[in-house]
Amino acid sequence: MRILDRYLAWAVMSGTLLTLAGLLPLMGVFILSDELDSIGTERYGLTEAMLFTLLSLPRYLYQLFPIATLIGALIGLGTLASRSELVAMRAAGISVGRLVRAALLGGLVLATVAVVLGELVAPIAEQRAVELRRLALSGEAAQLTPYGFWAIDDGAYVNIREIRSGTSLRDIDIYRVDAAAGTLEASHAEGARYEDGRWVLEGIALSRVDGEGVKVERVEHAEWDSMLDPGLLKVVVADPRALPVWGLYKYIRFMSVNKQDASAYEIAFWGKVLHPVLTLSMILIAIPMLLGSSRSTGMGRRMLAGILVGLVYYLVSRTFAYLALLFGMNAFLAAIAPPVLFIGAAMLLLRRVG
Repeated sequence: MRILDRYLAWAVMSGTLLTLAGLLPLMGVFILSDELDSIGTERYGLTEAMLFTLLSLPRYLYQLFPIATLIGALIGLGTLASRSELVAMRAAGISVGRLVRAALLGGLVLATVAVVLGELVAPIAEQRAVELRRLALSGEAAQLTPYGFWAIDDGAYVNIREIRSGTSLRDIDIYRVDAAAGTLEASHAEGARYEDGRWVLEGIALSRVDGEGVKVERVEHAEWDSMLDPGLLKVVVADPRALPVWGLYKYIRFMSVNKQDASAYEIAFWGKVLHPVLTLSMILIAIPMLLGSSRSTGMGRRMLAGILVGLVYYLVSRTFAYLALLFGMNAFLAAIAPPVLFIGAAMLLLRRVG
């Protein structure tokens, strides 16, 4: 029985690896094609675009892992079904539960690989990719940290805590040091907006420190002569799904303390926590699809079925995520509802075929 368990688990894993081997080059072509419009801007050439594509692939690989597992299980176990091996196992007295258990062993290995990829490899690679693209496109010294975006802007040090879009900023600190005059200026603005080709600061508190002491001045609105490009700010903002779980947790706490909306990060956090469950649920879905189909069903049909189910899952999960953002739905419920629905559907199908 252990040999049989390993045999079925390997069928799931080998099918998933084969699927990923086919999806990764295709995804690389899509990413590179999106970068073609930026090639030739500043120092961003074909070499930088290809390197950016390679560094971006781990994040997309992590996001595709559940769907790849579904298609891989359909391919691997489907091959056994087409050779009547699953029928022989059932005829020998192997229960559907035993088949599910063996397939899930392979799923556990795949889920572990996905966790390592999503928590260790993808965040580092994504950070390098964003940094590479930003430097090549702008050449400006800047860094995105868990405590905001830092940049050197014409001799001033700028910290932006929240980038709502490339043209809308919140909670901004600007520090300017004049060593020759022995003065320090520290400005805090509640927000900034980009309009008519210029930045406008709002709700400003300006503090100036010199030999005579500290002077504080408050201004409602003021033009900000900044070199920061809205396009740069759009590029530098990291996708919450690209951050590791611990980084998301710290960032959510930081935003909560500062009374900022962290809904998107909470949804991403719970999505990553439940990612292994999603990977295993895809195997549960694949098995009744195989046992309930004919042995003559071709590989193409199985792959098409897997892609369609994957698209349905993507649409359902995105729908719950948008509902959570728009109507304040609990982030945990929004993240766990799609896997629960699909697991429930898989269990009903397993009862029918079992």
